[in-house]
Amino acid sequence: MRNSLPFSLTLILFFLSFLSINGQDLIYKTCKTSSQQDPNVNLQFCTTSLQAAPASHCADLEGLGMMSIRLTRYNLTDTRCYIKRLLKNNTKILDPYVKSCLDDCFELYSDAILGIKHAMKSYNSKRYFDANVQISSIMDATTTCEDGFREKKGVVSPLSRRNSATFQLSAITLSIMNIIQISLK
Repeated sequence: MRNSLPFSLTLILFFLSFLSINGQDLIYKTCKTSSQQDPNVNLQFCTTSLQAAPASHCADLEGLGMMSIRLTRYNLTDTRCYIKRLLKNNTKILDPYVKSCLDDCFELYSDAILGIKHAMKSYNSKRYFDANVQISSIMDATTTCEDGFREKKGVVSPLSRRNSATFQLSAITLSIMNIIQISLK
């Protein structure tokens, strides 16, 4: 009896490590394929983002797709909150043009949050075309937000990194959906 416990424990640890390695392999392979097919997907950003998601190491491809949608949603929500704080705490010192751009970005991110909720529903219903349209509109929103700051010479966007991250997370989601659709054919 004494010998069976260490063997059982060893066997359990082996299977757990195997599952973990397979999850990491799936993340890496998915991100590698995505980065090769889409110039908007950075391999390092993709792997780091998906590996940080809870339970990503035991997810299948569809699970990784949902995780990428959730990561995008969290990023959208956090960025919207950040914009709200910038507007609230800096109203007296903000350049009127920057304030106007931030107001526009706040609206874009508010709409994007609704869009990501619809994308989640579409994705869960396996309506990938609809989810694709909704995620693509989020990418457009981040680009529109960033472009607003660039329209006036000398203005630097305080949202560049956040817009870039949202754009990349959206690109990852689109790429994973594309891989899923190809695998269904």
